Amino acid sequence: MGTIPRDTNTQSTTVSHHDVTKGVVTFQEEVVRSSLARRFLAGLRIVLGFTFLWPFIDKLFGLGYMTPSAKAWIHGGAPAQGFMKGAEGPFASMFKNTAGPWADWLFMAALLGIGVALLAGAGLKIAAWSAAILLALMYLAEFPLGTTGVYTNPLIDSHWIEALGVAVVATTLAGDTWGLGKWWGRHVGNGFLR
Repeated sequence: MGTIPRDTNTQSTTVSHHDVTKGVVTFQEEVVRSSLARRFLAGLRIVLGFTFLWPFIDKLFGLGYMTPSAKAWIHGGAPAQGFMKGAEGPFASMFKNTAGPWADWLFMAALLGIGVALLAGAGLKIAAWSAAILLALMYLAEFPLGTTGVYTNPLIDSHWIEALGVAVVATTLAGDTWGLGKWWGRHVGNGFLR
């Protein structure tokens, strides 16, 4: 690996092959050395992606799993407003007062965008931040602390696990394995769009 000499009078310079200012992209193999671990991370990414994409599909078409056909978004249902208006706990009034059609559009766009990014393996950093915000808001709307008989844990629930999982797959560049991550990285670099 070469270096850039500090002497400005020297005409020849040797540039490092890993100089981030020259558009070099980091790939998953440099972050996670084990090929088995890379495959497990890709599997986690795909499972998490489907975890976000499935509710979008069910709420859009009302397939009857969590959303009956009559409450489907395409039939005039309000996927986020119902959840927000049913909020309980210390943050309930905040969610009830801000519920509106805008929340349905934002919620559905977030589910779709996060799910597609995770399944494709591209845009994982944006997906991780979006998922963290979405899951934090959902957690606060269902705040388990102080409730009894409803939750098995008074503080930690699946929202935390999903948020940490998405953060792990984003920081380990899990989209490079079984996804479009390498191709995407070559186009956008290591920045926020990666």
